[in-house]
Parts: sequence; C-alpha cells; structure tokens
Amino acid sequence: MWTERRPPRGFTLPEVIIAIVVVGVGLAGVLLALRTATGRSGDPVVQRQMQAIAQELLEEIQLKPYAPAANSAAAGCARDTFNDVSDYHGHASTGICAVDGTVIPALAGYSLSVSVSTGTLAGVAAAKRIVITVSQPASGQSLQLVGWRTDYAS
Repeated sequence: MWTERRPPRGFTLPEVIIAIVVVGVGLAGVLLALRTATGRSGDPVVQRQMQAIAQELLEEIQLKPYAPAANSAAAGCARDTFNDVSDYHGHASTGICAVDGTVIPALAGYSLSVSVSTGTLAGVAAAKRIVITVSQPASGQSLQLVGWRTDYAS
C-alpha cells in the first residue's frame, strides 16, 4: 500500500517563541511612543490657561486710570481696592483669585506676579510698562505678558 506523505503543517516551538518575542518588542515600542505622546498632551492646556489668566489681568490693569489715586490696602489676593495702574505693582499671589479675593479652586496650581514701571513707548514719555508673569510650578512652565498703559485720558 502506497501512502502519500503530506508536508508537516503548523509551527514549531522555536518559531512560536521567536514570533512572540518579535510581537512583544513591537508592542513595547508602540506603547512607549503612545506614552510619550500622551504624557505631554496636557501642556497646551496649561499654556492656554496661563495665557488666559495673564490676558484677563492685563486687560483689568489697562482699564484702570493712569493717574495715581489714594486707596486702601487690599486684603490677601483681592484687587477690589486697586483704583489705578500703579496699585498693581508688586501684586503677587499663589493660586488665582477673582477681583474680590475669592479663590478659584481650579486654578490653585498657578501663581502670578505683576510689575508696573514707568517707561517711554515710541516717544511717549507718560507710559507705564506692565509685566505679568504667570507660572505653574508643577509643570515647570511660565509665561510672561507685557503691555503698556499711556496717559491718553485723564
């Protein structure tokens, strides 16, 4: 009787082990790339929040009168007694507060500082340079926004 021999089908043990190693290394590489991409994905959000905080405060300061006026000292991080641009000089807070001093819990990880100095802007002597620095120590990021306020309306 004549029997036809069929070629062996399937994988040998060494072939299976090599396939598992190759797939494992490839999967590890993909997971490392994914972890790297998602690990820093929140940074643009932090940057946008710092930008929004700085822009809001800069606009608030620029809307105040240029000429100094008497006022009472602010309590804590409140800014409700500030009545001219120069009052903001030296203002700093850890955690972001509303004008009345109410702490905004979602922005507790940020800090800010304000510097107001007299300068000359394009030949205009009556100008104040406003520098707002917002930072988030947890991420190591900071942002500085510079604006000017001139004595265009008394």
